[in-house]
Amino acid sequence: MKTKVAMLFGGKSVEHEVSVITGIQALLAMDNDKYDVTAVYMNKKNEMYVGDDIGKIESYKDIDGLIARSHRVILVNNDGKVQLVSYPPKKFGKNITIDVDVVFPAVHGTNVEDGALQGFLKTIGVPFVGCDVTASAVGMDKYITKMILKEAGVPVLDAKIFTLSDYEDMELLADRIEKDIGYPVIIKPVNLGSSVGISVAGDRVELFNSIDDAFRYASKILAEHAITNLREINCSVLGDENEAEASECEEPLHTKDILSYEDKYVNNAKGSGSKGMASVSRKIPAEISEDLRKQIRSTAVKSFKALGCNGVSRIDFMIDEDTGKLYFNEINTIPGSLAFYLWEPLGVPYSELLDRMIKLAMKRVRTESGLTFTFDTNILNSASLGGSKGSKI
Repeated sequence: MKTKVAMLFGGKSVEHEVSVITGIQALLAMDNDKYDVTAVYMNKKNEMYVGDDIGKIESYKDIDGLIARSHRVILVNNDGKVQLVSYPPKKFGKNITIDVDVVFPAVHGTNVEDGALQGFLKTIGVPFVGCDVTASAVGMDKYITKMILKEAGVPVLDAKIFTLSDYEDMELLADRIEKDIGYPVIIKPVNLGSSVGISVAGDRVELFNSIDDAFRYASKILAEHAITNLREINCSVLGDENEAEASECEEPLHTKDILSYEDKYVNNAKGSGSKGMASVSRKIPAEISEDLRKQIRSTAVKSFKALGCNGVSRIDFMIDEDTGKLYFNEINTIPGSLAFYLWEPLGVPYSELLDRMIKLAMKRVRTESGLTFTFDTNILNSASLGGSKGSKI
């Protein structure tokens, strides 16, 4: 019997369109002999839709039209069986009921990749692919990630975090950044991916612009030293917090100081179709020494395990060419195109990568099923809320 998979993509995120590409790529690569896959599109209100055209990339040129001819559904747990069902249910005519054994979130960004969606799926009681709630939330927060990895002995650049209260006085905020970090400085939203809202500032005017741009997308921003002579190397990791392995390394090529959203998705889509991160100009394998390759791959696995990740992630590293030092930059817990292009050089086809991710999700279910989350108690039989100050039970 085939495993019934809900391939979930889209969502309320600035990386919505990127997620659609990732989800449909994965949908087309699934092994149909093993899996019965339903494409589930989440619009920018996080409403879910299924239909004949949901899995066709060309349909997204007219999303309003796509939704009009599709069917809205919700996930429900019906006596231990999770299903996608019509919402609102029809009084007349046939309602949709689709059984789901496992959800495959192919989503990017806040509200979907940051633990919010994972918490929803966990509450419903449906197995899902990828990081759990904690690892998803931690991996999305660049500052918390740095703190955890620094404690684990992974090299990271020091950073300062600022909130909306700091933003109220731009002059003072700029003074603090200039004093603590200096120029050049890179400004990032603390919880976004796909290079959205990230820019490098070389003077105060550019710093003001960078701060304004970053605060458009997040309520917290990060400031860190921008490496002048920078080389970027990326590596993917597959596994869980107990066992994991690294992919081949890549060196992405870009047009500016950092790999921009346009480099990743817009420029490379021209004339090449919707290939997402798989279309980015890159060198695979990266032209680095074998010693450096081993260091990057081992550091990637160490970082992945320290953050408690599951499934496949992509970890981006920075090399300061002036000093030769390697730094962890960020982790993508659900990377664009699921980083399949980094596994193919090692003899792992995309369909096998997806298969192994699903197996890891089911392994987590088996592990958690052996844990105790509830226990019988008669505490409510003797509970009392008496007294003017109440009481702790």
